[in-house]
Amino acid sequence: MHNISHDFSHSKPCDFSSSRWVLASNNKGKLAELQRLLTQAKLNVDIIPQGELNIEDAVEDGLSFVENAIIKARHASRISGLPAIADDSGLCVPILGNAPGIYSARYAGEHGNDAKNNAQLVKNLQPIRQANPDQAIIGQFVCVLALVRHADDPLPIIAQGIWEGEVLDSPRGVNGFGYDPLFWLPQQKLSAAELSAEQKNAISHRGQAIRTLIAQLK
Repeated sequence: MHNISHDFSHSKPCDFSSSRWVLASNNKGKLAELQRLLTQAKLNVDIIPQGELNIEDAVEDGLSFVENAIIKARHASRISGLPAIADDSGLCVPILGNAPGIYSARYAGEHGNDAKNNAQLVKNLQPIRQANPDQAIIGQFVCVLALVRHADDPLPIIAQGIWEGEVLDSPRGVNGFGYDPLFWLPQQKLSAAELSAEQKNAISHRGQAIRTLIAQLK
């Protein structure tokens, strides 16, 4: 494997190894999960949150997880001059037209307020539950990772993971972040917020996506 040079024009996917990547996020939960998964994969990568480089959040004006992940990765790479990895993820509830979707982090109007976002989702599902009390409400956690060698990389590496479960009518568990307390896993008989970090990484949307990305790198 080769170290990254600052001439990315002829980079190959494997050149991402033994390098520093910028994580186009300041979400501590995402950073911790990504770092754990990359360490498990034995990739010699130093992940730097963009906040440590004084990089402000990108304007996420895409209409899909894929678009927003690429926007964030290019933004962080352009400012840092380093390869950048971005995660765009959220919860899609098909019966709500796949809301909250790309607006998951600000579903209740305040970015990153997990408690308010969870409460808003419970509230919006109440009429549906009342009309169909015996019907399980399906939810899908989605994670799209975009990795760019440089800001204008014409061939970003894209990896996606989808984790299906059910949406609870009240939170359970204290682990994880985001909508984890409302995400019920029938096979495990636990919510995502009741899983250990190791259990979650083994089956989660982010775990799936990072493993797919690593397979492409190798």
